Amino acid sequence: MTTQIPLEDDVSVFARVQRRVIAVLCSAQIVGGIGMAVTFAISPLVAARLSGSDIIGGLAGTATTLGAALLAIPTAWAASRGGRREGLAFAYGAGLVGGLISVGAVAIGSWPLLLAGLVLFGGGTAANLAGRYAATDLSAPGRGARDLSIVVWATTIGTVLGPNLAAPADSLGVSLGLPADGAPFAVSALSFVVAAVIVFAGLRPDPLRLARGRSAVPAGQRPKGSALAVLRTSRGARNALIAITVSHTAMVSVMSMTSVHLGHGGAHLSVIGLVLSLHIAGMYVLSPLVGWLADRIGRERVVMLGMLQLIAAAATAGTASQHDVAQVTIGLVLLGTGWSCGLVAGSALLTESTPLDRRPAVQGLSDMLMNGGGALGSAGAGTLVAAAGYGGLATAVGALVAVALAWTFLTRAR
Repeated sequence: MTTQIPLEDDVSVFARVQRRVIAVLCSAQIVGGIGMAVTFAISPLVAARLSGSDIIGGLAGTATTLGAALLAIPTAWAASRGGRREGLAFAYGAGLVGGLISVGAVAIGSWPLLLAGLVLFGGGTAANLAGRYAATDLSAPGRGARDLSIVVWATTIGTVLGPNLAAPADSLGVSLGLPADGAPFAVSALSFVVAAVIVFAGLRPDPLRLARGRSAVPAGQRPKGSALAVLRTSRGARNALIAITVSHTAMVSVMSMTSVHLGHGGAHLSVIGLVLSLHIAGMYVLSPLVGWLADRIGRERVVMLGMLQLIAAAATAGTASQHDVAQVTIGLVLLGTGWSCGLVAGSALLTESTPLDRRPAVQGLSDMLMNGGGALGSAGAGTLVAAAGYGGLATAVGALVAVALAWTFLTRAR
């Protein structure tokens, strides 16, 4: 069943609804982003403390990324059946359960239970990623990338605020009787509750259901088949999926080992933190400009521009010594802006290359592969650095992106 509103062909009516949708999604992104960032800041430390192993500590981030990959498909399924509200509420609900399990794991001192909780906690990431697609359901022609990029940009606020709340939340939680290190997970769980309420109450009418009601294609003539069937018939969707997955895998692989590389050179934690902060700024702060450019000159051109930046980032960071903080910083900023181009322009290309009724399924597959690539990149980066050094990792990443760039250029030319 689809949702319809009066004056279905009145552009101004849908423009007003779209402005509301963007505002609601941005609010949810900020709140949900706070929850994700709080836990990302503390979960590796808590996992290492509970297990007595830095290796287990490193698995905390992998568990959350893996959870986001696993939950992407059921989130898309829920959206396809009931609309964006149901899909986003499901993902935030999974994150809520994961946060509560994590609090319990800290209370009883169980690191395996903590990792299990963090897998479900990945629902917060799945929701934040799915939110960017919800921004495109009612976009006016030629504005899809810009609308999507605004929601991506909103994540910046939560990402910046979140880590700074971990210590105060822990102190407050202890005073209220929560176990030490457990309060940040409780804060994250609460943030997911608030984000779910925002989307469930605010996305009325639901943008996906409204877009389907607006569609001129009769229900009996709408495309059938799986997400893979769409990818077989749509070159744009294939290229978009490759761009999103490769860009994210490249970014996570290099970023995850940069702090180790600089640490071996004796860099202070404050310096490493500044480098990573500038990298995150490159990822999110310029996303509206990336969206405008993608709408202006074309999605695939911006995708290829992003890949060139990723290659330049790998070359710049990979040839920097452990003591050359400035060169590594330049490489990490390029890594962030290249990722932004791949995500924003790739997501817009994927959306416009997919029939409306199949979009949630294809978008869910994209997020699953994106997070799966990130998990593999994070897990494999350490092994690669141990075998070939940080420069070897950068070379492998540059080669991967170069192959994707060549594929995109050649298929686009055909």
